[in-house]
Amino acid sequence: METEEQARTRFQSELEFIQCLANPNYLNFLAQRGFLRERPFINYLKYLLYWKEPEYAKFLKYPHCLHMLELLQYEHFRKELVNAQCAKFIDEQQLLHWQHYSRKRTRLQQALAEQQQQAQQPPHGNATAK
Repeated sequence: METEEQARTRFQSELEFIQCLANPNYLNFLAQRGFLRERPFINYLKYLLYWKEPEYAKFLKYPHCLHMLELLQYEHFRKELVNAQCAKFIDEQQLLHWQHYSRKRTRLQQALAEQQQQAQQPPHGNATAK
């Protein structure tokens, strides 16, 4: 039976490892060293799918690692990761996504701030008392 300390250590180790999956260069490293062809490692990746559950996913700092974990369930994807160009392409796509997300988030925050500012201003009107 696993002790509380062992469970905590396993949780921390798996949390750290699964977040490493967000790094395409690390995935390329694993593929080039043959880990992604080994049945025990593939089974471990399948086991890690429990991190998609909300009670675990809330601890992730890099949630896109879950997408990579999902893709790693497919043999074709695992084979393609041996190619450094594949890892480079994924890396570039992540960067483009983050840039787009950051710009979109900034625009949304600015629009919200403007709405709040307008809501605090009294309505304009020249109603005069007769």
